[in-house]
Amino acid sequence: MISENNHKTYSTPGVVQYYTELKQLQPAETTILKWLKPRLSQMKMLDIGVGGGRTTQHFAPLVGEYIGIDYSEKMIAACQKRFSGGDSAQRIPYGNRGIRLEVCDARDLSRFPENYFDFILFSFNGIDFIPHSDRLQVFEQIRRVGKPGGYFYFSTHNLQAMAPEFNWQKHLSFNPIVTYVNLVMWGFLRLCNPGITGDRLKSSGYAILRDESHNFRLQTYYIRPQEQVQQLTPNFRDIKIYSWKTGLELTCASDLYSNDDMWLYYLGVIQ
Repeated sequence: MISENNHKTYSTPGVVQYYTELKQLQPAETTILKWLKPRLSQMKMLDIGVGGGRTTQHFAPLVGEYIGIDYSEKMIAACQKRFSGGDSAQRIPYGNRGIRLEVCDARDLSRFPENYFDFILFSFNGIDFIPHSDRLQVFEQIRRVGKPGGYFYFSTHNLQAMAPEFNWQKHLSFNPIVTYVNLVMWGFLRLCNPGITGDRLKSSGYAILRDESHNFRLQTYYIRPQEQVQQLTPNFRDIKIYSWKTGLELTCASDLYSNDDMWLYYLGVIQ
């Protein structure tokens, strides 16, 4: 039910249009682009959850082969319209093997051969809109189609940043108008997540919450960094974590435990 409801949201015209209009990379995405840039021309890239093509315009011109997938037919249609011809299409060069945009669910990558991709990107928290067991299945699928020694880079919501949002006192301000707006949003947050409290989240490794994204329509997976590393360990090694806001690697344990980015990026080497 979680995946079905989220899929419907990502297929609505307004949401599709929103993602089609996005253009900029996030700081952590810029970090990985700069780091891999000398090697991208020799890489086969799988871009999962490509949406309206925000990352396509930045990576497709640089890689040897680019395949973008999304489980929303309407997202792929919008992305194809954006890049694949027509008067309104963006005119950008693509890698020497061209570009492919396909409807495909990350939970089933069986159409792709084993050990094929050098770089797999799952950006903008796309992995956070499927159930827990399916999330672990995605990691296994990515390991299967990724080359050993290749890279997997993705973002996911940070539970330790979300937990304080359930405390009404955090939303108080010296400005009464700001306080009013904040408390209204806090009220919606509590109403959409009955039974969830800040104390409960403090003791949880992960949780599925309805947050304010797209007017509280999405059920979103939030996870603590330590828990996320444990999930990745069976399929990936040398895991690194990056701040979404700054794009810098979090190298100190104290920085990791205190980080309040609403989401973080993870880089793993495929085993």
